[in-house]
Amino acid sequence: MDATGFGDIYKVLHEVNIISISVRILLAMLMGGVLGFERGLKNRPAGFRTYMLVCIGSTLVMITNQYICQTFTGYNVDPARLGAQVVSGIGFLGAGTIIVTTRNQIKGLTTAAGLWVAACLGLAIGIGFYSGAIIGGIAIVIAMIFLHKVDQKIRTGGKLIDIYIVFDNITHISSFMNFLKDNDLEVQDLLLNKGEIPGMDSIALVLSLKSNKKMHHAYIIQLLSHAQGIQYIEEI
Repeated sequence: MDATGFGDIYKVLHEVNIISISVRILLAMLMGGVLGFERGLKNRPAGFRTYMLVCIGSTLVMITNQYICQTFTGYNVDPARLGAQVVSGIGFLGAGTIIVTTRNQIKGLTTAAGLWVAACLGLAIGIGFYSGAIIGGIAIVIAMIFLHKVDQKIRTGGKLIDIYIVFDNITHISSFMNFLKDNDLEVQDLLLNKGEIPGMDSIALVLSLKSNKKMHHAYIIQLLSHAQGIQYIEEI
């Protein structure tokens, strides 16, 4: 195909017509679906369909925006107004995926960020910025899927660790604190809760610990599990 043919295709895809609308919506479904698929595998509150809908919706907003600008050329129309509302308005949906559990654990931040970036991706697709949308979509997929193990390795190898511990009795907490000092573990933050085991007079601690020497988090959990009075322990 010669340069003229590519030019004609480029013009068609960047105008608002049936072909360009179809291409943009299909691309939004593909990009949003890929992002949501990874979240769905992890059983997150926003998954395959949610991401796809966000991406399609923001794409449709930008197509509508472009249509308005092309149709009402004699009016003072801001071509970025509708897109700006999507970027700020998507926050309500992202906030709904962020929860704080009874163990003081924050979940849903990656899902919320993913929804926001899916909306931004949809805006790029909707306005016909295909190269930016495809390159950006690839970068997002790499960050969300292929860099997940890197993120885990960074977290599990750091000197800070958050843990949830259940004791069978509150009297064991004092000896546990001494156990931490003996093993060069410093308490950065502490939250006391009622234990979740039914019928037991248990007490739970949510602890943020700092190790004075580099230790893998799995080793720290194994070490602490030998402390007296512990019924349950896990990293959060």
